[in-house]
Amino acid sequence: MQEQIEREAVAITLKASKLTAKALAFALKKIGQRIKIRHQKAQTPQGKQSIKKLMNHNVPTNTITIEGDKGLFERVARKWQVDYAFHKVGPKKYLLLFKSGQADAITAAFSEYSKRVMKRAKDKRRPIMEEYRRAANRAKQERPKHKERRREREAARE
Repeated sequence: MQEQIEREAVAITLKASKLTAKALAFALKKIGQRIKIRHQKAQTPQGKQSIKKLMNHNVPTNTITIEGDKGLFERVARKWQVDYAFHKVGPKKYLLLFKSGQADAITAAFSEYSKRVMKRAKDKRRPIMEEYRRAANRAKQERPKHKERRREREAARE
């Protein structure tokens, strides 16, 4: 009886050791894949990045000058999945650097950006805060001053 229990215990430990070895090999393989993916992502950043990182891609780059809102271009560039970097040249003037291989995507993104800029220029609605300030100024101008009210009351009593 004792020998039978010992044989079963040895068989269970052998099965368990085989399972853990397979499980360990599987886990190590998955960990290796994740490390490889992270390493590749660290090597080639995507989207907006610094000029230094863009130049480290070791590919030729082109430039375009942009005047105005760079945030609007960033939204469009994210949509087109373009690698780019900005360099500030002056107030609201930027130099856009991008990979030469992505010229088609940049052209499409830039045409969409220019359409959005033109649409904003055509939009004649004033900002809400500007409307509020104008209404407050009108209300101040229409409201009579305190001294004038007293004079009107005195004149009405006489």
